[in-house]
Parts: sequence; structure tokens; C-alpha cells
Amino acid sequence: MLNTDVSLPRKSPEELGISPKNVIEFLDGLKAHNIELHSFMLLRNGHVAAEGWWSPYAPELPHMLFSLSKSFTSTAIGMAVHEGILTLDDAVISYFPEDLPDVVSSNLAAMQIRHLLMMGTGHDKDTMGALDKAEDGNWAKAFLQLPVVHEPGTHFLYNTGATYMLSAILQKASRQNLLEFLHGRLFEPLGISNPTWQTCPRGIHTGGFGLSITTEDIAKFGQLYLQKGVWHGQRLIEESWIDEATGKQISNGNGGDSDWTQGYGYQFWRCRHDVYRGDGAFGQFCIVFPQYDAVIAITAGTSDMQAILNCVWDHLLDAFLPEPVEEDEYSYNLKSRLQELHLEPPQFEEKSEQEARVSGRIYTLEKNELNLDSLRIEFEQDRASLLLERGEGSHQLSLGRGDWVTIPARLFDRQERQVAGSFTWKTPYTLLLTIRGIETPFCLTYEVQYNDEDSLEIDHRVNVSSAPTDPIRGRASLE
Repeated sequence: MLNTDVSLPRKSPEELGISPKNVIEFLDGLKAHNIELHSFMLLRNGHVAAEGWWSPYAPELPHMLFSLSKSFTSTAIGMAVHEGILTLDDAVISYFPEDLPDVVSSNLAAMQIRHLLMMGTGHDKDTMGALDKAEDGNWAKAFLQLPVVHEPGTHFLYNTGATYMLSAILQKASRQNLLEFLHGRLFEPLGISNPTWQTCPRGIHTGGFGLSITTEDIAKFGQLYLQKGVWHGQRLIEESWIDEATGKQISNGNGGDSDWTQGYGYQFWRCRHDVYRGDGAFGQFCIVFPQYDAVIAITAGTSDMQAILNCVWDHLLDAFLPEPVEEDEYSYNLKSRLQELHLEPPQFEEKSEQEARVSGRIYTLEKNELNLDSLRIEFEQDRASLLLERGEGSHQLSLGRGDWVTIPARLFDRQERQVAGSFTWKTPYTLLLTIRGIETPFCLTYEVQYNDEDSLEIDHRVNVSSAPTDPIRGRASLE
């Protein structure tokens, strides 16, 4: 039985030859650019040197990885290759004879597993939209029906549907889904507990997104790759696979200042500075620095992912020193900064006379893009109880008065996840509700304008979207 330590070992930045001043500058750079991080862990020589969570986010909470899930799917394929379960030369169509189109084009026939891995399937647009719209829920069939415009292997296109196909192929070849396949091979050895992964309508893990694990789990995954697949003396992944998966397999641009044009491997991105990474929407990162024996794991809620990487390059590349250093004034500053990280709930006016007039009233809402049917807020001394009714059910949330209150809810998707909420009065008639899905990148803001006791208007927004939204109007129900 493999000896597993649940937690990574810790040492001070100074012991690991990391400048605390640079880490502070990294934190300052994030703040200056208004980048919302939820957590980060900085590793060197196999030890955690610095780590922080912006409360109400917390170390024990899993976080949605979005496309960082792809790197885990790739890892499963690599393991399956070395176990002889499949090969990279296998034709994709060979696994789905019952789902093929009436006419199989030469490009579709030529598509191999390696082309799925390198995002070189030959499609001219991401297939995920078509998969999601498949009325029968058969995503593999929907994928195979789409035109393959380019010769596979010649054209890069980021294609989440391709990663789903890797998951579907693995399940057919191994008779295990992704979670089952990776459990004893990856998650258990690394001490990754209770990973969850979304599935398609037919129960196949989505592959290209949908995995949720903790920040430290992300860090362990990066450290395993940095160690060329060896964990506690046992090989989990073949070194040749790691070299292949993290190397450039296909061109995705002409380089330059973008970290999305430096080349693509097998579900890993090449970066500037001879670095590679797995990443996911809204700022989920596993960044590996082979030349510095370092890893950075990040979770976030931002639309500007390049800004995060720029802060890493600008401030942390120079943090790696050749020898340990002595503690100085920056050392103590960094310790306090990491302990005090938080996302402050909005705070304007503590109370309003309007509370007594509207507390407990049910407001029926006009048809809206959020599919909300009604809203009710009941105010207490230091909390408010928010009830949102939707066609599929109700969502009951607790909100702190200028503070976070955390409870489990299904507000952000069908899975119950921890949600932190707060409220404050911007004006005597304008109530601001802030709701954070603290296992997700998402933060919802509802600005409730009471026109009088009988009618209201809600402006709403999501932190990672700049798309315009229409206000939601509602009227008090007759009691």
C-alpha cells in the first residue's frame, strides 16, 4: 500500500529560497489590478512556501476547476496508454460504431485519440455547444455528426467537446468512468479526498470541465508532474508521458505576449518563460516551473486570466533564489498579510426604516432571464433570510448584515455547495445583496430598489460577466 501524506509538507519561504518581498509584491499587484483571487499556494522543492485564502473562501472547500479538469482527463489517458488499454493511434470512430453518421468523411475517419488530446481534431468551432443541445443526450453521437473541416493534426482549435470524447473513450475502453479510473491510480495516492465530476445526460463524466477539488489538491497534481510522475517513491505516471503531454504538440499562435499562443500539448498549455500549465475559466491555474522546482496553484473569479499570469511573471519569477535567505521585515509582513486575506462584504448603511415595511413580503416577479418567480426577504437583528422561488424549486439563503453568513445551497447549479451571503443598504430604499458561491468563481449581486412597499426593481450582475442585463420588476403579492 502506498504511503500517503494527506497534506503537503511546509517550510518558510526563506528556507526554500523564496523572497517574501516578491510574494508581497505579487499580492499588491493583484490588488492594484483589481484581480479577485480566491486562493493560492506557492510550492518549491516539494514544500509549501506560502499559501492564502481570501475569506470566506477556505482551505477545506473544493473549487470548480472548469477546464483545468482537462489536464486530469489527459492524465487518465496517459495511464491507460501505458497499461495497454488504448493507444494514441486509435481511430476515434472505432469506439462508437453505433453512433457514426451515414457517411464518414475521410477527415473524421483519420481522427485519432492524439488529435483529441492536442485540440487538433479538424473542427472549425468548439463542438461543446452542439453536444449540449443534443436532444437525446448522446454527446458522442452529436460530436461525430459535425463536419471535420481540416485534416486532423493540422489545425488547433480549443475544443471542449474533444475532451469529453476522451472521457467517453476511456469509459468504453476501461469499463470505468473517469473518477473510478483515477481513484486508485491518482486521487488516492495523492490524498485527494471526495473529488466530484459533472456528467453528461448519459452519465459519462464531462472530461473537459466539471471537476471540483481543493487548492492543495491542485498543488499536489502540479507537484506530481514536476516530479515526473513519482509520488512517495512510487511511479504513478510514466515520465515519457509527462514530457509528451506538457511539450508542444501543436502550434496555437505566434508567441508574443499572450500565454495562449505559446503552443499546446496534451490538454496542457505552454507558457512564456519555459513554463507549462493547466488552466480553467475565470482563473483556475496549476502552473509548473521545472527550472525553479516550483508550482503555483490558484483559484479565482476573474475574466482577465492573462492578468493573473502577468502578475506571476512580473513578481514571482524573480522570487526564486539560488540559496535559502534570512528572515527580514518582509518575512513578518508576509505572514500577517497571508493571515488577513479576505474579500470584504459591501457595507454602506447598516439599517433602513424600509425594513419594517417590506420584511416578509412576497414579491411576484415578471418574466426574467434568471427564471426567478418570486422573492421574499425577512429581516432580523443581524441577519436576513432570503427566499428565491424558481420553477424547479426554492432557494433559502441567510445573509449577514455587513458580514458573511455561510450555508449550503443549490443556487449555482444542481449540486449543493457552500454559499456566503451578506446585505447592506446603499440608500434608505436600495438594498444590496451579495451572494458568493465559495466553491465556485461566481459572485451574484442583486441591487433591490424599493419604489414603495408594493413594488420593486432588481438590477443583477455576475462578477465574471460584463454582459448587460435587464432589470427584474416585481409587485407585492396580495396577503
